[in-house]
Amino acid sequence: MRGFSTNAIHAGQEPDPTTGAVIPPIHASSTFAQDGVGGLRAGYEYSRSANPTRTALQECLAALEGGRHAVAFGSGMGASDVLLRVLLKPGDHVVIPHDAYGGTFRLVDKVLALWGVEYTPVDLGDVDALRAALRPTTRAVWCETPTNPLLGIADIAAVADVARTAGARLVVDNTFASPYLQQPLALGADVVLHSTTKYVGGHSDVVGGALVTSDDELADALRFTQNAVGSVPGPFDAWLTLRGVKTLAVRMERHSDNAERIAELLAAHPAVTRVYYPGLAEHPGHEVAAKQMRRFGGMVSFSVAGGREAALRVCAATEIFTLAESLGGVESLIEHPGAMTHASVAGSALEVPDDLVRLSVGIEDVEDLADDLRQALKAAG
Repeated sequence: MRGFSTNAIHAGQEPDPTTGAVIPPIHASSTFAQDGVGGLRAGYEYSRSANPTRTALQECLAALEGGRHAVAFGSGMGASDVLLRVLLKPGDHVVIPHDAYGGTFRLVDKVLALWGVEYTPVDLGDVDALRAALRPTTRAVWCETPTNPLLGIADIAAVADVARTAGARLVVDNTFASPYLQQPLALGADVVLHSTTKYVGGHSDVVGGALVTSDDELADALRFTQNAVGSVPGPFDAWLTLRGVKTLAVRMERHSDNAERIAELLAAHPAVTRVYYPGLAEHPGHEVAAKQMRRFGGMVSFSVAGGREAALRVCAATEIFTLAESLGGVESLIEHPGAMTHASVAGSALEVPDDLVRLSVGIEDVEDLADDLRQALKAAG
């Protein structure tokens, strides 16, 4: 069995048989010539249905997650939408994390609820709470671990056991961890979701999503629905994502190194009241994270003494950390979730603390990042 980095560089990416090109080409074609009616060459007819550059990306992602099938999408939310359409019908029930990503909550609460889907937010770190939330109509358990933005940890194997007993599918959003740090299929998940915009692409230059599964029937349903609704990435987006994933392992090691250092700095800082990072021994999910993750990742959240206004001042005062949404790129980002990525959960059970700041810790020199946060916290005080 090949190692992770070998798969990242080679899976689905054999040299082009015609020219010997080492890098898969961008197949910028909307349609493909047929050898007679219905005589498809290698299964390609129209790029909404399939494209060779997208195929290369999908084969690579499947290998990295240890799955048999991967389906690439135009965005992470496009992947989420298709998956939920496949798993749920009107009258069905889904369990979501009590601190889910704001976009996921918006899709479930504002779109699928109008379609007759019901949902319950649950702390998935508490399997007894999960059991209590299940209904006869529960068809899916939607898990993030670590969660966005509070870095909560769920025991994937334990949640998978509960979901399986209830006859529900377990979906794990693996965006924060990336396939390098965590592989949910091996722990019992039915399908893994990625916003490939984030760590998989890794360079803040492409938007995409992906689903990975080893369930043949589910994979067929995902492909059929994707083709029906058209939520596909273009070949250049697939190519950029594939280029980014080649360095995923080395990037995640540096992200984790830097985030561990930043979390320690914040935990000792008098202007910080709480740090959310599973790599800290005091984090309630630390032991579970250590069991199911290779490292603890590059995302750190923290609460600022002085409340919302102080948190906003910190966000405005950094010089290397860029004030921006998204995460997982090589550059460090800072944001106020309550006013930015998670504004859609305001007033709901998923509302995030207004003193919370979220960091996507990049791969710059860590002492520069530490100095930047020190001066921002000082300026905000």
